[in-house]
Amino acid sequence: MSTEGQTMREGTRIFVTGSCEGLEQLTEALDRHPEIQLVGRSQTVREGASALAGGHLQAVLHATRASELPEDDLASIREYTRAPIILLASGEASLLLDAALEADVADVMLLPQLPENVVFAVRKASHNGRTGHAGAGGRVLTVFSPKGGTGKTVMSTNLATAFAKHGGKKTLLLDLDLQFGDAAIMLGIEPDKTIYDLVVAPGELDPEKLAGYTTRHSSGVDVLPAPVRPEDAELVTEAKLSRLLEVAKESYEMIVVDTSPFFHGPMLATLDRTDELLLLCGLDVPTIKNVRLSLQTLELLSFPTERIRVVLNRANTNVGMKRGEVEAALEQRVRFEIPSDRAVPLAVNRGNPAVVSDPKADFSRAVREMAKSLQPAAPAQAKKRWRGALAKA
Repeated sequence: MSTEGQTMREGTRIFVTGSCEGLEQLTEALDRHPEIQLVGRSQTVREGASALAGGHLQAVLHATRASELPEDDLASIREYTRAPIILLASGEASLLLDAALEADVADVMLLPQLPENVVFAVRKASHNGRTGHAGAGGRVLTVFSPKGGTGKTVMSTNLATAFAKHGGKKTLLLDLDLQFGDAAIMLGIEPDKTIYDLVVAPGELDPEKLAGYTTRHSSGVDVLPAPVRPEDAELVTEAKLSRLLEVAKESYEMIVVDTSPFFHGPMLATLDRTDELLLLCGLDVPTIKNVRLSLQTLELLSFPTERIRVVLNRANTNVGMKRGEVEAALEQRVRFEIPSDRAVPLAVNRGNPAVVSDPKADFSRAVREMAKSLQPAAPAQAKKRWRGALAKA
């Protein structure tokens, strides 16, 4: 077995076994790919047994020249790891495809293939096993938009504030726009520590350690800001972020995640643990086009459609397009409408969320109603708090 592909970088950990035409070229390309950590390569499953068993793998690529499913090889792999298996074939794949539907195989790919196609299949396979359930503990609400300027961070900060101040929920706001996050600025806070400081700190992450790196806003929401320097973003790896979200779910009732407009590693790790995905859309053709592409990507990633909530922001803007046209273009129902409101830019420039600085504003009312519907069923006392907050406003 050769482990020449193993590197010190963190990425999706894969192991390649078996043989077929075009495999060597593909393996070399994967070894150079920034999202992949090639743990090892072996001709047979038995030769790679130790790496398969102890490699903490996220996917196994098994190559075959046969036109039928290599059941014995698959059974041998399963003796050592439960990582998803992707079959790479150089022969006729029709029988493989039919048999794979009945077997424990994540995907079948006929070589030659572009390395990016294989990387996408690996990414999909490594996440599919975990997107079926977000897990117990606190609820993770991820706010995402594939286009900048749609109001994503405004929505994240106000939603988190609404959960904490009006919903009485222990809430964490996690800024995962890792290079250019603005959540702290919009909340008017100057934190001493960021997510970068947390992930580079020595020792195992636990709830007590997490608490030492968050900053409390006056509304009661705890904030874990993005790194100060864009170059520090690469140190917030998928593995570290996955652990962070697991710990956060132990400590908080609601975790609101602000994201960057990309389907990169941190976003995929977040999707694994997302209970509700708020997909922001606007009344303009470029944004609608990007949101439609995002919905298609989420389908490819097997993200449950029932967890997606399309949010139409600035819904009352008179730009010649209505909600029905957006729904027809997306083939998806708009779940929430948030109005355009002068209170929002004023609140942003003051560094104080509108739900706090101007609770009577139409925007603030809409966000509180959205937060109320998104949080788990509350006991009678909490429901009274929500009614009281809305009545006062």
